Amino acid sequence: MSLRCAGDIDTRSLEEMFINLDPIQAGGRLTSEAMKAVIAYADGYSVCDNCQKPARLDAISKPPLATFHKDLAAFVEMDEARLMPGARRGFQAVASSFVNPGDPVLVTSYCHYTTFVAVEVAGGVVYEIAASPDHYSTPDMVAERIEEVIAKTKRTPALLFLEEVDYQYGNVHPVKEMAAVAHQYDIPVLYNGAYTVGIKEVSGADFGVDFVVGSGHKSMAAPAPSGFLATRAEYADVVFRTSKVHGDLTGRNFPVKEVELLGCTLMGNTSVGMMASFPHVKERVKHFDKEVARANKIIDALLSIEGMEVVSEYPRKHTLTRMNSEKCFDPIAKKHKKRGFFLISALRERHVTGIIPGSTKVWKMNSFGLTDRQADWVADAFLEIAEAEGLHVNR
Repeated sequence: MSLRCAGDIDTRSLEEMFINLDPIQAGGRLTSEAMKAVIAYADGYSVCDNCQKPARLDAISKPPLATFHKDLAAFVEMDEARLMPGARRGFQAVASSFVNPGDPVLVTSYCHYTTFVAVEVAGGVVYEIAASPDHYSTPDMVAERIEEVIAKTKRTPALLFLEEVDYQYGNVHPVKEMAAVAHQYDIPVLYNGAYTVGIKEVSGADFGVDFVVGSGHKSMAAPAPSGFLATRAEYADVVFRTSKVHGDLTGRNFPVKEVELLGCTLMGNTSVGMMASFPHVKERVKHFDKEVARANKIIDALLSIEGMEVVSEYPRKHTLTRMNSEKCFDPIAKKHKKRGFFLISALRERHVTGIIPGSTKVWKMNSFGLTDRQADWVADAFLEIAEAEGLHVNR
């Protein structure tokens, strides 16, 4: 019998009961400080207790959200930042500010679906940059695609979306060099840091990008939905422009409200939870090399199972990894009474979870945030399952 919070809502105990390898959850586990802040500011407009003119989230000093906005910009070495309800709303704000109907917009072949939707909302036309057979985007591919798009549309792309680390393979792409190519054509560049900001050190200035988008709930130990958009000073007045509309009858206007943010964004525990985790997040990015070492320890163990393949670049440079077990776990699934669910079932028996249930061909996992002991436990769990099912393991 499960414990319930209220009514039919079960109490979530997954993080307490299992080692969770879910790719989208690893970097979003709240700190204890954030947990306390979330409870204290759980009421809807809790951060608005001391809101004064100008009535805007980035001006609230108690709790210190005004300072937090400045700290976020400094964290990624950009000039201005605003809290957003997730990275996707950062994409949308930039696309709506720079893309006109019919404008071509460049994205990578591994961009998130919300990039497509953000461009679609703005009326733009998506053009994808090709990827190499080993799942990389390169500066030459960017240049080639820009020339193709200009030749086809007679327009220079209005915007380029880039990922340093993509969500499909967790591969690391040469953002700095690709951004430099785009700037030769005066194309603004948005850096999607959903899997990097809060995970590893990120410098928008060093990358030479115009916008940095981060995800609080994916990579900054924050409640959902949360994230931020940072920009260079050159574009701040565009993407953070304020309202110019006047009511035709009353003459009312709202000149301090920022249009792309619809005024304010994170009014309660999302903003304070993100802020409460921030000191921990700033410290943990300095130790990303240890996170990658743990990821490689797990992958090395998996590769000792005959037939297992790593689809992502190897050795790993990030903790998000795509595996292919078509030659080892999948043949077992075809005969097992639990079919494809045997793997997640066996993992959960060993207090490991996060692999998509039913997946025994190609699947992803993210080891970010594990301790050395937990990484060893995960590695042993996979090896025990393989040996129990009669697979050869080269220990």
